[in-house]
Amino acid sequence: MELDNLSRRLIERFQHGMPLCPEPYRAMAEALDCTEADVLDRLARLQAEGALSRVGPVFEHRRAGASTLVALSVPEARLEQVAARISQFPEVNHNYRREHRYNLWFVLTGPDRAHLSRVLDEIEAETGLMPLDLPMHTAYRIDLGFPLETLR
Repeated sequence: MELDNLSRRLIERFQHGMPLCPEPYRAMAEALDCTEADVLDRLARLQAEGALSRVGPVFEHRRAGASTLVALSVPEARLEQVAARISQFPEVNHNYRREHRYNLWFVLTGPDRAHLSRVLDEIEAETGLMPLDLPMHTAYRIDLGFPLETLR
């Protein structure tokens, strides 16, 4: 996929920190010297093309309430369907496929541990799969930014 100049600048400038203000897309547009509609259009296109999966914050879990890493062992024939359902939970930050018996991993964040337990129970009831609950004991910050010069 070829990125146009505005899309490239948008990703390079904001993959590490959206403006924390009431109108973040307008602030992004001002920083990029374009319109808010241009920013929203580029984000929608990038998402439709599969180059962008999500726009939003990732919270420090201890400040946001409770968080846990979860893994599911999903039969291959059901993987897309289960992943799509998992993505619908507002508590899910992201999910991803792994080459392992536990092939679907995701992070749950909620107001407290009891809330997370209820969501895990709901996921088990809906999917018939037993979630492997992996609460974090030690936090590590990993910068997941990607330099775009390698995508030219």
